[in-house]
Amino acid sequence: MVVVTTSDAHRAIDAVWRIESAKLIAGLTRIVRDVGVAEDLAQDALVVALERWPESGVPDNPGAWLMATAKHRAIDRLRRDKLVERKHDEVSRELEALQERAVPDLDAALDDHVGDDLLRLVFISCHPVLSTEARVTLTLRLLGGLTTEEIARAFLVPEPTIAQRIVRAKRTLAEARVPFEVPRGEEFTARLSSVLQVIYLVFNEGYSATAGDDWLRPALCEDALRLGRILVALVPAEPEAHGLVALMEIQASRARARVGASGEPVLLLDQNRARWDQLLISRGLAALERAEALGGASGPYALQAAIAACHARARTAADTDWARIASLYEALAERAPSPIVELNRAVAVGMADGPAAGLALVETLTAEPSLRGYHLLPSVRGDLLAKLGRRDEARAEFERAASLTRNARERALLLARAEECAEKVLNAK
Repeated sequence: MVVVTTSDAHRAIDAVWRIESAKLIAGLTRIVRDVGVAEDLAQDALVVALERWPESGVPDNPGAWLMATAKHRAIDRLRRDKLVERKHDEVSRELEALQERAVPDLDAALDDHVGDDLLRLVFISCHPVLSTEARVTLTLRLLGGLTTEEIARAFLVPEPTIAQRIVRAKRTLAEARVPFEVPRGEEFTARLSSVLQVIYLVFNEGYSATAGDDWLRPALCEDALRLGRILVALVPAEPEAHGLVALMEIQASRARARVGASGEPVLLLDQNRARWDQLLISRGLAALERAEALGGASGPYALQAAIAACHARARTAADTDWARIASLYEALAERAPSPIVELNRAVAVGMADGPAAGLALVETLTAEPSLRGYHLLPSVRGDLLAKLGRRDEARAEFERAASLTRNARERALLLARAEECAEKVLNAK
């Protein structure tokens, strides 16, 4: 037992909660069969820690202390609320037996198959009965250990909105009687796709914030990476899980180089590659190799990771294998057709075969309804027009892109590029 100050104790509690909360909630959910009740029990244990640790000191094994406290609370709540009587017969018998055998056996029941319980919690958090927004929020809450305030701040949403979203999500799961289990067969594949999508949505919001004053939100990237690493440990034979982790590791390696001294965005070709994190790159390349070894080279996340790997392997921007990147985007377009994939392919083609070739592809996307309000379409078009010397048109495109983005840093960058085009036009006269 280590005696610490109140502030030190609170920091320790926060750190332990981030590490242990998912396992704690997962184990409790298996017992009470209700993720909302399980989270309440885990939060009860956290409150007890906040009350006791500043006085008694941080336990030698704080995670085990929280688990033991939560288990006692679980038994008390089961007795007080008579949850046993309201559950299915099979669960009722299990809970009655657990109560009769007392705490030691309950400890064993909760501590067995921690990995299985975590995987079940992953699939519950990302269940298709929930909206995409609810899945993201619940995943960050239950698996990421984030508070309501932290989630609200990350997504620039009012805290009451996030709180309501969490409450509704847990109520929806309870009312739908979503079983605490890992799906099988085709349902497993479909549900895993949802899990991967949620984790990547979290990462993308951190990597390129859609709104607000910051270009990057590193904490969200870190949370997504942590969730991805947990997932591959739980489903090591799933190539797309490794593909997603590979993609996130390599993308995250550029974080320090993507922002200038004043927080301004630094585009890929202008980045100081000496600032790229080589450890994350090596981890990403290793994860990509695992995905490919498992037969997943053509998976959407593995293909995107392979594209990121092309950039990671290039010592300078000029060394980038744009022809390979263009071919990988072509393969990705076949596997996961999307106007955004086609837009990215146009960028790669523009780099490999010249801006005219890239612009020809972009022009085919200008009438695409789903890209009508997408700021990167006029941004890409503006870049290609500028390279072709059509700077008046490029300026108009950059200004249009600036009007569409909700991120202040990105807007400033686009307006600066528009001004640069205007100055070159003026100087040419």
